[in-house]
Amino acid sequence: MSHIRNRKHASNRYLTAALMAAAAVPALASAALAQDKKLEGVTVTADDNSYKADVVSSPKQTQALIDTPQTVSVIKKEVLQQQQAASLMEALRNVPGITVQMGENGNTSAGDTFQMRGFDASTSVLVDGVRDMSSASRDTFNLEQVEVIRGAGGADIGRGASSGYINLVSKHPTLAAAASGTLAAYSQGGARATVDVNRAVGKTSGLRLNLMAEDVNAVGRDEVKKSGYAVAAAYGIGIGTPTRLYGFAQVSKGDNVPDGGIPSVGYPGFYNATPAIQAAPRVDPENYYGSARDYEDTESSQFTVKFEHDFESGVYMTNTTRLSRTSLDRVLTGVSTGSAGITATNLTDRSTWTVNRSRQHVVKDNDALINATNFTASVTTGAFTHDLSYGLEFSTEKVAVYGVNAVTLTTAQQANLYNPNPNVDLPVNGLNGARAFVKLNVGSAYLFDTIHFGEKWLFSAGVRVDSYGVTTTTPTNSRIEGDGTLTSYKAGLVYKPVETASLYVAYANSKTPPGTVNLGASTTTVGGSETSTNINNPNVDPTETRNLEAGVKWDVLSGRVSLTAAYFSTEHLNEFVEDPFNTGFGENFGKRTVKGFDLGVVGKITDKWNLTAGIQTMDTEVERGTTGANATGAVTRWSPELAATFWTTYEVSPKLTLGGGARYTGEQVRANTPGVDLATQNVPFIPEYWVVDAYGSYKLTDKVSVQLNVYNVLDEDYIATLNNGGSRLIPGAPRSATVTLNYQF
Repeated sequence: MSHIRNRKHASNRYLTAALMAAAAVPALASAALAQDKKLEGVTVTADDNSYKADVVSSPKQTQALIDTPQTVSVIKKEVLQQQQAASLMEALRNVPGITVQMGENGNTSAGDTFQMRGFDASTSVLVDGVRDMSSASRDTFNLEQVEVIRGAGGADIGRGASSGYINLVSKHPTLAAAASGTLAAYSQGGARATVDVNRAVGKTSGLRLNLMAEDVNAVGRDEVKKSGYAVAAAYGIGIGTPTRLYGFAQVSKGDNVPDGGIPSVGYPGFYNATPAIQAAPRVDPENYYGSARDYEDTESSQFTVKFEHDFESGVYMTNTTRLSRTSLDRVLTGVSTGSAGITATNLTDRSTWTVNRSRQHVVKDNDALINATNFTASVTTGAFTHDLSYGLEFSTEKVAVYGVNAVTLTTAQQANLYNPNPNVDLPVNGLNGARAFVKLNVGSAYLFDTIHFGEKWLFSAGVRVDSYGVTTTTPTNSRIEGDGTLTSYKAGLVYKPVETASLYVAYANSKTPPGTVNLGASTTTVGGSETSTNINNPNVDPTETRNLEAGVKWDVLSGRVSLTAAYFSTEHLNEFVEDPFNTGFGENFGKRTVKGFDLGVVGKITDKWNLTAGIQTMDTEVERGTTGANATGAVTRWSPELAATFWTTYEVSPKLTLGGGARYTGEQVRANTPGVDLATQNVPFIPEYWVVDAYGSYKLTDKVSVQLNVYNVLDEDYIATLNNGGSRLIPGAPRSATVTLNYQF
C-alpha cells in the first residue's frame, strides 16, 4: 500500500520510435495497476473511473473541494482518454467560457493562448504547482489530471492570475507493475502513439516512463500538421514511507507546419469598401496561404527534484526544485484582408485577385529556475482547529528574443486569393545578430489558515508577499530596471448545513506588475520601454484584480455526484491606458468588470453512467476607459455571454461503452468601440456555434479495447479563432474521426 496522507472528505520519422516502444510494452509488465496511489495530495483509486475528484493536488489547498470557497474544475485522465484530448487546449474544452486566441495581425501567438472569465490566462499555467512559461503547446501524454481554479489567484501563485490558473498534474511513479499504451489513427491522415510503463524497483522505489510520438495532419487544413515526440521519466525513492524523494525529467521536440489562417473574405461581418470585394464568396477553408519554407520547431526540457517528508508531529513538508527551458523557432506566413489587403485589378475575374501576405520569424528561449518549499500542519487552539499551509518560493525566469531582418514581399509574392500556391518559396527573415532579454527574479512568502468553528463553519484566509525585480536589456544593450513588492490575499467563509453541502462567500485579489506580462516578450523586442503605452512600461503601477464569489456545493447520490453553482463579480483596476488627448502618453486609469455565473455537475449518476457538464454566463464592461477597445462602455473581447459544455458516457454492457458530448460558445466580440458602426468593421465578432462529438469503446479482451471518436458529428461550420484585426481566421475543424487501440498489461 502506498503512503497516503489523510485528507478530510478524501474519496474512495517520430512515429516509428513510438510504435517500436508500444510493441515492447508486454515484455515490460504483466500486472494491471490495482492499488491506491497518492499524487501530491491526489488520491486515485485504479478501479474508480468516476469523473469526480474530491481534492486537488496542491498542498496549499488543505480542504476537500466541497469545502473550498472557490470554483474548481478537475479534468481527470479518464475524460482525456475517452475524448482523445492530446493537447491542453483540447482538454480545456471541458471548461465552459475558456476561449482560444489567434494573435495580433501577422503575429500568431505561440504556445497555448486563451482567456478565462474575460482575462488572459496564458501565463497562469503551472505544472505540479510550479509556474510553466512554455512557448510550446502542452501535451497531455504525461498528465494525471488538469485542474482549473477560477477567480483571482494571486495569493496562490503570485503575479497575474487575474481570472485564475491552470495546474497540470504529472503522472508519478508507484510500486505497481503496470503498463499501457495507445495507438490512434486519424481520418485526416496521421497517427499518434503513447506508452505508459511503471515498475517497482525494490520495496520502496518505483520507475515510471511515458512516451509519445505523433505525426498528424490538421483537420480540414492543407499542409498544416503537428509532428513530434516526448519522453517523460520519473523515479521515486521511499514510496510508502514517511520520507520520499522523486526525480522527474521530461523532454519534447516539435517539428510542425504552423497555420497562419485564411482570409476572412465572405465570412459574416466581412467588410471592404469595394462592393465587388464586399460581395465576394469565401475561400476554400482548406486553402494554405503559407510557404514551403514555413516551419515551427520547438524544444522543451524540464528537470524536477521533489522531496517530501511526514513528520511525526503531523507536519507535512515538500520541497520542489525545477530547471526548465523552452526554445521556439518559427517562420509563419500571415494574410491581410484589410482596406488594401486584397488586390482586384479585374473586378469581374476573381481568379486574378490576390491577397497580401506577410512573413514572421520568431526565435526565442524561455529559461526558469524555481524552488518552492511548503509546510502543512493541523493544530488545535482551544475550541478551534487550524489547517495551516505556509511556505517560501524563489524563482528566476528569463526570456531571450533574437532579432530578425524585415522582409517585404513583392507583388509577385502575394497569394492568389482563391487558388494559393502552397509550394511557393518565400524569403525567410534571417537573424540580424541582435538580442534582447527580460529577467525576472521573485522571492515569495505565503500563509494560509483554515479555521474550523465546530462542525458547521470554516473560515479560510491567506496572504502572499512577492518581492520582484525585473530587468530588460534591449537590442541596443540599454537596461531598464524595475522592482517592487506585491501583496495578495484571499478570504472565504463556508457554512455546512449538512456534511455533504457547503454555502460559501469569498473575496480575493491578484496583481500584475509592469514588465511581467509574458515577461514582455515580442518578436522584435523584449520587455517594454519607459515610453510604452501599456503595462510593460516599468514606470507604471501594477494592475489589480479583485474577485467576489458566492456559491453552493452539494454532493448528491451518496457522494458520487457534485453539483456546484457560483456567482462571481470581478473588477480589474488601475489598467494602464493611452491618454486619448495626449498621444504617446498613458496613465493608470482604466477599470473593467466581469460578472457572471458558473454552474457545474460532475460524477457517476449510476454505476454505468458518468457525466461532466458546465454552464457559464459573462457580462463584461469597460466602466472607465479611453478609446477603441478600452473605451468606456465597451465589452471585453473574446468573452461570450453564454457558454456550455458536457460530456457523458454509458456502459451499455461489460464490453461496450457509448457516449459523447457537445459544447456551445456564444458570440465573441472583436470590434467593440461604442458608437462605431459595426457595418464598417471587418468581421466584428465570431458568431455563436455548437459542436457535437460522439464516442464509443468496445473491449476486445480484458486488456485490449478499440475506441472510436467522431468529432463535429453535425459538421458545424464555424470560426475557431480570429485575429485581433479581423483580417484572418482559422476555421473550425470539420467532421473527422479517430480510431484508437488501447491496451493494458
